[in-house]
Amino acid sequence: MRSPVVPLLLLAQLATAAAAANIALAGCDSKCGDLDVPYPFGTSYGCHRTGFKVTCDRSYQPPRLFLQSAGPEVLDISVRNSTVRVRATPSSFAAGAGNATADVTVRVLPANLRPYILSAAGNSLVLVGCGFQAVASAAAATFGSCAPSCPAGAGGEQENKLRRGGCHAVGCCESPIPAGLALRSFHIHFSWQEDRNATAAARPPAWVAPGASVFAVEQEWWRDRDNVFAVKMSLLSSGNASGLVIPAVLDWTLDNSSCAAAARRSDFGCVSEHSECVDSTSSAYGYVCRCNDGYDGNPYVSDGCQGPRTHVGSGVYFAMGFGIGMFLLILVLAAIFGTKRLKIRRARKLRERFFKQNHGLLLRQLVDKDIAEKMIFSLEELEKATNMFDEARILGGGGHGTVYKGILSNQHVVAIKKSIVVIQKEIDEFINEVAILSQINHRNVVKLFGCCLETEVPLLVYEFIPNGTLYAHLHVESCHKSLPWKDRLRIAFEVACSLAYLHSAASTSVVHRDIKTSNVLLDDRLTAKVSDFGASRGITIDQSGVTTGVQGTHGYMDPEYYHTRRLTDKSDVYSYGVMLVELLTRKKPSMYLSPDEGVSLVAHFVTLLNQDKLSEILDEQIMVEEGEDELKQVSAIAAMCLRLKGEDRPTIRYVEMRLQGLQGSDIYISGMEEQLGDLNGQTCQEGDARVGNNYSSRQYSMEEEIMLSASLQR
Repeated sequence: MRSPVVPLLLLAQLATAAAAANIALAGCDSKCGDLDVPYPFGTSYGCHRTGFKVTCDRSYQPPRLFLQSAGPEVLDISVRNSTVRVRATPSSFAAGAGNATADVTVRVLPANLRPYILSAAGNSLVLVGCGFQAVASAAAATFGSCAPSCPAGAGGEQENKLRRGGCHAVGCCESPIPAGLALRSFHIHFSWQEDRNATAAARPPAWVAPGASVFAVEQEWWRDRDNVFAVKMSLLSSGNASGLVIPAVLDWTLDNSSCAAAARRSDFGCVSEHSECVDSTSSAYGYVCRCNDGYDGNPYVSDGCQGPRTHVGSGVYFAMGFGIGMFLLILVLAAIFGTKRLKIRRARKLRERFFKQNHGLLLRQLVDKDIAEKMIFSLEELEKATNMFDEARILGGGGHGTVYKGILSNQHVVAIKKSIVVIQKEIDEFINEVAILSQINHRNVVKLFGCCLETEVPLLVYEFIPNGTLYAHLHVESCHKSLPWKDRLRIAFEVACSLAYLHSAASTSVVHRDIKTSNVLLDDRLTAKVSDFGASRGITIDQSGVTTGVQGTHGYMDPEYYHTRRLTDKSDVYSYGVMLVELLTRKKPSMYLSPDEGVSLVAHFVTLLNQDKLSEILDEQIMVEEGEDELKQVSAIAAMCLRLKGEDRPTIRYVEMRLQGLQGSDIYISGMEEQLGDLNGQTCQEGDARVGNNYSSRQYSMEEEIMLSASLQR
């Protein structure tokens, strides 16, 4: 007895063959990789109409389709909409040195690539960058103008809007493309704003883009408010968009004739029954073909428009249809079950590959190999702890990652750090943070419980610090009172203690490289916990420093390290000095510019310290709470840390001992009054932390440090 499956499979094969035959001409390829190639398009002679040749490049895996022989890559062809989606390429332009304006021509399509034009309905003109006015024109007609503003800075409302999707004229702008221009290229006139440099100085380095990227892009892709919009912006702003597939939509028509004129010719394109000719309503002049209402398919091939069949009403056809339906249902259920099993198997193998890869990277950096085995969490355990990384569990995060609150099976509350960007740099930083924190045990350094190595970028599991960052406590709204001075002084001392431990007490000297108030967490007793060791570097005992790439945060970064790339423990001392100034003034180092000269917070602070005018910049709250002498002493310590040359700065251990002395009301710090006297009447050079010649040349001595250490209570 013949199995009923055989005729059913035969019917399915015939249906598939018929569908393929209704796409392309007989004997012509209808596929290039995963893409359909419907007529009038074709890849070989006799398989396409004039102007609709496409090239299938099988050197790629999977194969890729290109317009003609040297046109853009094809992403999709729509006969119904008479459009082609192609891969667009952004054009980047730099602001010329000293030039206020620039004129550039952007060519979207080669001049000879016909019958295609840029779709006015499907695309927008997008410019990424800031600090300029841009005017777009074509054929002596202006059709767009925009002026994107620069983001206000890390954590600002503008940057938060940007991460939620849509540029809101911040860091980018969008202009519609009017119909009727038949665009293949256009002209952009840039006018760089006079305050661009001042604005750029207030932004974090990731947004400083001395130019612009311009491209025509499909509106749906650009306006998609997904969670990778900020990644798109970052890549486009930095000129690293080669990995992005940016789609643009092209309109096409069959030729330059109207329907009435084309119908009288032998090469009339609407050959399928149940099809009609439509004069194009896009900016391209010509005609296109459509299947009639109730029909679908390709109107450019014979019998290409297919519609509903006449109901026969026979019991035989009903039974056949029922059997086919049951077979397809079973087939679908089997496919769903098989796909689910396959996904589970692939996910398990992927986790195993990531674990093996990350475990090897971690072992190469860890001194004690047993530590790695004791600190490993499974992905399943962390997914359960965070309710599959539910958005309601998010504690905070930035451009590199998100921190979630997790509750482990033993009811232990933890913080779990997860990266949102998959690049090798992120992997290296996470592994580096595990390697460093696994060797550190200090009450003022956030404790690392372990990591999960089963994801491409490892997940880090920390102790949960419930009270947020020092930055958040310090920069509260004006109607709320900030941290009292005694708490600020104690927190400064605790951070100095942790850095002194990292620099000298740990087995290998560790330079944090990104000390700032947003990397200092506070527990329920407002005890400081230094966090985020992704950028940290270890320096062996026989080294005074290392030459490395520049990392850090604008406003806190050591200028000597920035210019020489020579990293030492004195780089942390400089960043710590900036943090002291922030505690004294409640001004934000990354954004502050003095009202008169427009100089940075550090330069303005030291200038006022020289002139004995600290009251003009100190936080009014602490001036009411504390005496002037103690504030002057802490200000002098900050100025010592901010000396331009690293060798002129004190060690962090020296700073720790001075601050310890200030913790006790009856302990006198010898030599402080003399140093304050040296500051009077001296000057500061704008843009650096140098105080007058007498002050900046004074170096702490080892003898002074030993004497101070001996005088302090333990």
